[in-house]
Amino acid sequence: MESPRVPHCISMPGYFVVSRRLSYSRGSMYVCVAAAIVATACGSSGSSESTALAGAPAIAAGTAGSTNSSSGGRTGAGGQTASAEGGMAPLGGSPGSGGLMTSLGGAPATGGAFAMGGGGASAAAGSSGASVAGMSGTGGLSGVGGASASSGPCDIYASGSTPCVAAHSTVRALYASYSGNLYQVRRASDKTTKDISALSPGGYANSAAQDTFCTGTTCTISVIYDQSAQGNHLTVTPPGGWLANGGTEATASAAKITIGGHAVYGVYTTGSFDAAVGGVGYRNNKTKGVATGDQPEGIYMVASGKHYNQWCCFDYGNAETNNKDNGPGTMEALYFGNSTQWGRGSGTGPWVMADLEDGVFGGGSLAAPPTNTSLTVTFVTAMLEGKAGSFRLKGGDAQSGPLKTMYDGVRPSPGYDPMKKEGAIILGVGGDNSHTGEGTFFEGCLTSGYPSDASDNAVQANIVAAGYGR
Repeated sequence: MESPRVPHCISMPGYFVVSRRLSYSRGSMYVCVAAAIVATACGSSGSSESTALAGAPAIAAGTAGSTNSSSGGRTGAGGQTASAEGGMAPLGGSPGSGGLMTSLGGAPATGGAFAMGGGGASAAAGSSGASVAGMSGTGGLSGVGGASASSGPCDIYASGSTPCVAAHSTVRALYASYSGNLYQVRRASDKTTKDISALSPGGYANSAAQDTFCTGTTCTISVIYDQSAQGNHLTVTPPGGWLANGGTEATASAAKITIGGHAVYGVYTTGSFDAAVGGVGYRNNKTKGVATGDQPEGIYMVASGKHYNQWCCFDYGNAETNNKDNGPGTMEALYFGNSTQWGRGSGTGPWVMADLEDGVFGGGSLAAPPTNTSLTVTFVTAMLEGKAGSFRLKGGDAQSGPLKTMYDGVRPSPGYDPMKKEGAIILGVGGDNSHTGEGTFFEGCLTSGYPSDASDNAVQANIVAAGYGR
């Protein structure tokens, strides 16, 4: 158990629900109190998502008003304008050629990478050239000996000597050469399963195969395949910890989005304070190659910036191998949401934070670092990287712009230095199977070793170029 938890009260249209703790002789109980509210618009781009009980969301409705310049980039005049259904940056867009993009801009132009304030020199053996805040202007992601412009995130990390030891996505291949299975769906009518593969090497998911297979019934996501050579596939979390009966599989059609012009499906997780109901979660307690102890690692994920809550824990990353809380430092996982049960970021959230067991941290203590600001975008890129003595958090808009370092410094104390990571992989639940957080996952990986800034920047450029919401 990471901390005493406040039970989740089901909300209803027009009401908000709060819980109140009542003490009695042998312990305590909770009651839920409903109060009427006036609905307000939320989000920065005009779109919203329903709660888990209200059905499947439309996570991103795409952009409107974008035009192409003669040389292939998004136009600088106007760029992509926000629509009533959820567009992106109202300013910017990128120039027609050369691959430069402002932090408020749209998709990268031909050449792929973005830069702030100019091109930057190509690295001799890295993934990209460096400039004030970004990548090289000419040549996109590639440097001499680095990853090519068509590389996937895991090719980029491998070129920086921090290879992926787990690569999960239900929307696209994370290696340029990968054309295998991305995930598996289970049909409710007869319990049969079908693997959903990439359409081509390095391509997007063949969602049409899912649609055909699930016609006339419903499907759940039964396996999320590891695209790396380690075979660290994710299946529904087994019983243990807070989930006496284990987790539940995500509804396969609940998170439909468009990426690069292709309709695909993410992993829509739901939470509950009722252990009998459980929550959506995936886990692998017997992994290969994942960091243990105080070994360095990197973790990134692309998630919905509109589907989150204030509870623990919508996590992706490294956790305990027995589904239990084994104490501070026994896990190292990315969290996205606006929980303030332990630490927090500045502002009102949501934030990219680190679940390190017995605490979710926005920085080196429970205090809010001024650098870890709220990330209110439609699609989020989140990163957590740890090494002996320190860790860092990064976040950005998965549709445009560079990453921001939210925190880079010492680990919390006491108990988190050195780390005691155990090497399981979780998605959608906490290390002790905490199942009250919610979010939507699209892609992510774990690396062996501590990634460089250049690799992270190149991965962000690759994510932007993939075309989330377009």
